[in-house]
Amino acid sequence: MKKEQLKKLVRIVFILASISSLYFVPWPLVKAWILPLPDTIQEQLDEAIDQGFDGMIVYVDQGGKPAEFYAAGWHDRKNKIPAYPQALFKIASITKLYVAVATTKLVKQGRLSLDKTLADYFPELVGRIENAEKITLKMMVQHRSGIPNFVDHPDYWINPPKNKQETLDYALDLPADFEPGENYGYSNTNYMLISDLIDKVLGYPHQQYIKEEILIPLGLNNTYGSLDEVNIDEVMSGYYVGIEKDFKTENTGLMLATAEDVGIFLRALNDGSVFNEGEQEIYSSIYEYEHTGLLPGYQSIAKYHKDIDTIVIQFNNTTNFNGYEWNLAEIFNSRILKIIRRKKSS
Repeated sequence: MKKEQLKKLVRIVFILASISSLYFVPWPLVKAWILPLPDTIQEQLDEAIDQGFDGMIVYVDQGGKPAEFYAAGWHDRKNKIPAYPQALFKIASITKLYVAVATTKLVKQGRLSLDKTLADYFPELVGRIENAEKITLKMMVQHRSGIPNFVDHPDYWINPPKNKQETLDYALDLPADFEPGENYGYSNTNYMLISDLIDKVLGYPHQQYIKEEILIPLGLNNTYGSLDEVNIDEVMSGYYVGIEKDFKTENTGLMLATAEDVGIFLRALNDGSVFNEGEQEIYSSIYEYEHTGLLPGYQSIAKYHKDIDTIVIQFNNTTNFNGYEWNLAEIFNSRILKIIRRKKSS
C-alpha cells in the first residue's frame, strides 16, 4: 500500500471511529451542561423536571439571610400532588453524619474507644469478618476497615434482606477488600456495625440517643429515625426509572427529614454548635462535614460551601443506578451553586 493510500485509510478510520463514538456520548449530561444558566434556582428546578426528574426539593441557607425553599415536580405522581419544600425525605447515607456525631459524643464520654477493635466489641464476629482483631472503631468510622459493603453482594438486589441480620449476612465470610487502615473503601457495613455497637453500649436504640443528644438540642422536630414514626402521606414518593411502583414504603428503618432540618443540622455540624466541649476535635479527626445519599427512588446532597458561607440541600426522587440520574442531579446541584455565586457577586 502506498504512503498516500495509507494516510487516506487512516483518515477514514479516524472519521468512522469519531462518528461511532458519538453513539456513546451521554447526551443528557451534555445537554444539562450546555444549556444557558437560568436566572433563578426555581427555573433550574423546573429545568430538572423537564429533563426527567419526577420531583426535586432545594433548601438554601446563606449565612445571615433568611432560608430559601424551592420545589418542583411531583410529591406523589400517582395522586398528582405537587412537590413542596416541607416534605419528608429518606436521607439515606446522610444518616452517617448523625451516627458519626453520636459516636464522637460517646467517645468523649468514655463509653466508646476509637482504638478498640471489632473483636473487642463483637467477639462473635471473629472468623466471620476477616481481620476483626485488627479493625478499630476509628477505621470503621473512616471507611478504612476493608469490610465488604453488603450492597455489593451479588444477591443483595436479587434477594433483598428482610431484616438487619440478613443484611449483615451479605458481608460475612468474605475476604477483606484490603488490609485494615491500608486503603479507603466506602462500606455501609461499617455504619450498620457502628449503629449496632451504639445500641449495645447504650442498652437502647441509637436513634433515641441521636434524638436526645442531637435532634432535640437543635430543635429538629422534623427528623425521624424510621418510617414507622411518620405520617406516610408526608413522605415524598420515590421512583426508579422503568418501574411503576412507589418506593415510599421501602427501607422502613432509615432516617427521614425535611430539607430544612438537614440544613440546620449541617450548619450546626460545620459551625460546631452540635458539639459539646472537646467533641469537635474528635469529630474532625474521624469524619467529614458533608455527605450524599442514594436509595432506590431517593437521592440527596448535603453540602456546606465555606467560601460563601452557604448550605445547599438537594433532594430528588428519581433514580436509576444504571443511568445518568446521579450525575444529572450533581450537575443541577453545581448549576444551582453557580446561580447563588452569581447573585452574591452581582
